[in-house]
Formats: sequence, structure tokens, C-alpha cells
Amino acid sequence: MSTEMNAKIEQNQAAIRFSDVSYRLNDVAHRQILRNISLDIHTAEVLVLLGRSGSGKTTLLRLVNRLLLPSDGRVTVAGRPTSDWDAIQLRRGIGYVIQEAGLFPHFTVAQNISLVPGLLGWPTERIAARVSEMLQLVGLEPREFSGRLPRELSGGQRQRVGVARALAADPPILLMDEPFGALDPVTRAELQREFGALAKRLGKTIVFVTHDLREALLLGSRIVLLQSGQMVAAAAPREFLQIDHPEVRAFAASLLAVPGAPV
Repeated sequence: MSTEMNAKIEQNQAAIRFSDVSYRLNDVAHRQILRNISLDIHTAEVLVLLGRSGSGKTTLLRLVNRLLLPSDGRVTVAGRPTSDWDAIQLRRGIGYVIQEAGLFPHFTVAQNISLVPGLLGWPTERIAARVSEMLQLVGLEPREFSGRLPRELSGGQRQRVGVARALAADPPILLMDEPFGALDPVTRAELQREFGALAKRLGKTIVFVTHDLREALLLGSRIVLLQSGQMVAAAAPREFLQIDHPEVRAFAASLLAVPGAPV
């Protein structure tokens, strides 16, 4: 599945495309969450969706792997509308990382990481080698961590396992929904640096949701700012802070906040 999707993405300029997409909760007109989103996400790009809580970031992310379908417009992945993809096939070709990792608590680390390769029918030897490779990739010693349960891990270790699981079947697309948001500041900074280096090495198409401008500037190759379900700004990190828009200025002001200083 990942190989098939990779081949299709290579033939298309945009790995993911939103074409005039709107989304209404339960299709009720006055419960509009997204409005007229048009956006191309390119192969090997790390696109950060930035915005306040309730701005529509996670909804936009869930439209990519067909956890939701648009009320209007079209979302395409590898040149094919998500409505035309078999939902299970589509999701097996897209890695998904959420806050607190979402690991199965009764599965060991190895079982969590091997889940999608097992569903895809990989042979046992290949799965075992991949689990070891992925643990090493995210900085965890396979012999020490393979047999542990999630409750035996720290928060940072669980997030590393979550990333390893998302990458296990080598998907061309990786979705990350505030993956470091629940971590303490020191662990979060460590994982941000590690993930930034990892993203450059792997060359995946990554869509990363955050409400933290510092994180967006550090990790993104492009930042898209959402406000009340609409795109209000989009730029590379160096240009983003120069955009003359009230919501950009509001986020930029957060970089200047100093604890204890007068507001």
C-alpha cells in the first residue's frame, strides 16, 4: 500500500490537495468548522497547521485520512479523492501520531510498532527487523524497550514509540496532531530537535498541527495559519512573521511574552 501511494505521489506535484473544502458538523449550516480551504501540500514538505484552539486544525488533518469527509469541495491524496479511496487502505498508507501517542496499553512496544506491518501481511522476520530499526531510529534500545508495556515508559518514550509505530510501514505521509503538547518543556524541546532532524532525513510529507508558534517556526518548511475555520496566512517560517495580519501579529506577540513582565 505504501509503495503504491508513493508511486502515485511521485507522479503528482501535490501529495495532498484541498480544493475549496468546507466542513460543517453534522452538515448543519450554522455549525461551520472549515470554510473554503484551498491548499496544496507538496511531497517531502513539513507543513505546519497553526491556530488557536477551535480554529479547525485537527478537522483539516482528519480530512486527509478520511476520518472525516468534506461537506463541500474535494480532498485528494496521491491524486485521488479521499471519497474514492477505501478508508482502511488509505489509513494504512498514512502514519498518524496524536498527543500521548495513543498506544494500545495491553500491547508491548514491539506489538504496537508491528501493528500495521502485521495487518499488511509482512513476514515475521521482516516485522522483527523493522521494529528494531524503528526503535533505533527514535533513540530507544530495542533489547531494552521491545518487551515493555506503555505504562512502563515515560511520556517522552511513549511519544517516540508513537512516531516509530506511525513510520513502521514506511508511509509516504505522516499526520501529527500536537504530538508533543502534553510533555514537559525540557522533553518537548528534546523531541522537537530530534524530530526536526528525523524529518529532514526521511523526506516524508508531514502535516503537523500545533498552537505553538515557536514549534511551528522550528519544525515547519511552511506555516499555514487558521482562524475560525479559514486560512488567513501561509508562508515559509522566515516570511511568516512579516505578514501584516492581526492574527499573525497576535501569535508573534506570544514570542515576546516574558513571565512577570507587565502586559
